[in-house]
Amino acid sequence: MAPNSVAVTMEKPDNFSLLEINGSDPSSFPDKRKSISPKQFSWFLLLKAHRVISCLSWLVASVKKRIAFSAKNVNEEEDPKSRGKQMYRFIKACLVISIVALSIEIVAHYKKWNLDLINRPSWEVYGLVEWSYMAWLSFRSDYIAPLVITLSRFCTVLFLIQSLDRLVLCLGCFWIKFKKIEPMLKDEAIDLEDPSSFPMVLIQIPMCNEREVYEQSIGAASQLDWPKDRILIQVLDDSDDPNLQLLIKEEVAVWAEKGVNIIYRHRLIRTGYKAGNLKSAMTCDYVKDYEFVTIFDADFTPNPDFLKRTVPHFQGNPELGLVQARWSFVNKDENLLTRLQNINLCFHFEVEQQVNGVFLNFFGFNGTAGVWRIKALEESGGWLERTTVEDMDIAVRAHLNGWKFIYLNDVEVTCELPESYEAYKKQQHRWHSGPMQLFRLCLPSIIKSKISVWKKANLIFLFFLLRKLILPFYSFTLFCIILPLTMFIPEAELPLWIICYVPIFISLLNILPSPKSFPFLVPYLLFENTMSITKFNAMISGLFQFGSAYEWVVTKKTGRSSESDLLAFAEKEEKLHRRNSESGLELLSKLKEQETNLAGQGTAKKGLGGLMRPKNKRKTNMVFKKELGLAFLLLTAAARSFLSAHGLHFYFLLFQGLSFLVVGLDLIGEQIS
Repeated sequence: MAPNSVAVTMEKPDNFSLLEINGSDPSSFPDKRKSISPKQFSWFLLLKAHRVISCLSWLVASVKKRIAFSAKNVNEEEDPKSRGKQMYRFIKACLVISIVALSIEIVAHYKKWNLDLINRPSWEVYGLVEWSYMAWLSFRSDYIAPLVITLSRFCTVLFLIQSLDRLVLCLGCFWIKFKKIEPMLKDEAIDLEDPSSFPMVLIQIPMCNEREVYEQSIGAASQLDWPKDRILIQVLDDSDDPNLQLLIKEEVAVWAEKGVNIIYRHRLIRTGYKAGNLKSAMTCDYVKDYEFVTIFDADFTPNPDFLKRTVPHFQGNPELGLVQARWSFVNKDENLLTRLQNINLCFHFEVEQQVNGVFLNFFGFNGTAGVWRIKALEESGGWLERTTVEDMDIAVRAHLNGWKFIYLNDVEVTCELPESYEAYKKQQHRWHSGPMQLFRLCLPSIIKSKISVWKKANLIFLFFLLRKLILPFYSFTLFCIILPLTMFIPEAELPLWIICYVPIFISLLNILPSPKSFPFLVPYLLFENTMSITKFNAMISGLFQFGSAYEWVVTKKTGRSSESDLLAFAEKEEKLHRRNSESGLELLSKLKEQETNLAGQGTAKKGLGGLMRPKNKRKTNMVFKKELGLAFLLLTAAARSFLSAHGLHFYFLLFQGLSFLVVGLDLIGEQIS
């Protein structure tokens, strides 16, 4: 055979052809490409590096501009220096460490240093950098890896316990659906033909600077189907804008002229936020004539039959203290942020509230769309101003006093979801810091109470610790800190079932109550991890009584109105000018002059004397530094994972980092001015 020939042989010579190629003619190998010279390859690498550096420079410049602009638009009541300062420093420290580690790993990768360098005799080590890498490997395996492994195992156990809790809740919900279990009315029903048999019901609508939505809530409450002499509506206005106070008074007067039993109430000393407002309203002398009180926040619009579907459950059930209705959302399809919120809240009402109501007769009061027996409120101590979750506070104290709760999944009250990330973040901070404040205050009372041991264990370990403390702790620690750090500590690498399979399964369970949201499974999983930084920070501030735990910011509403609504609103303002007294007109003229001066500075709003409801308009997005810091930390870890070809670890870190980046730059949802 010729020296430059290739022979092909096979053990089973069935149905094959033998091809022999002589010589090294390049035409025989049409797919063979010409090899690239080292110089060309170096230029190729330099070009790619230049493009990467350009992209990073553009990104850093954009972030700097966004930060500089957002500093000018920060709320006056919010001190950015005091909020999350320690958390931001911790994230920056982790980011710096990861960048340094990534730089060393990149050098080690291209130098082809193997992990067995540490076993090499010291005289074979060349250069300070290589020696530093060996020292890092030794220190990492002896000191850092055991600590990270222990922490990751602890968080994994918490993760599995919480996942089991979610699974049990879903199984309980399936059982309720399968057996068709629902609250049943007692035999003693209200005689619908005899108005005197209807119990006395007090309706409370607390509000504070709710310019966009006060009309719809007052109108919906005034149209409830209940005898007019058996109902009283209290509009509890804590607004600090005299202009808005006049508008709300006018709205109350309009419905009072139509025969509705409605009054306007404004506190001169506005302390205690919503709890203080409700507490003050309950001190009125006429409250003793009423048996039940119903609470609606300013953006809630109940159906006319709300009372007829809730109040009858109290008849013949003297141990019942609360009937809670479900929320539904008018803007759930407005943007991606509202869709993701809808998934969470559908699971909360469909699964958590319903299962706890059926099997335990206890759940957290949602603060609105519920009917309380006034006797239950009074015996439980009434509204207290000690936390930012007054609704959960009164529910826990009523439960300790033996009162039972009922949840009605088929009675819905429409409301709004926050459409901007800034508003949603502030809402979630209050919702997750308040329970930890309450836990510290209520723990002695729970231990000393006369309820059963099972109910005490449920309150302490499930209601507070597992669902309010453990959930934000492990989700932030495991997926936002430990996971990216394990990319630089291979000894502590997390298995795929922790970062992929179990989270996807739990996310599927969460989406079951809202099946139309199934296409948003992956964004939902990423967004929940992204929100863990806010929830963790809130949990820590509430547990250790930091200053931000006592912040109460009213969630911004949009109050979506049609064109005809705005025209009717303008006519009402003209009527307001005619009906008000001379002193009121003088006040309006002063307000008009003030807003005219502000208009010269470009800050006044258009309308009749500034009274017109401001149109929703976009403004430049804000920047959230903690989210941005975690974004760069996760992307740095993704780059390290790419060097090691980790597969799913790389994709998870990449997309989770991009999710933090989108949220950090406020590119999710809308910002309403």
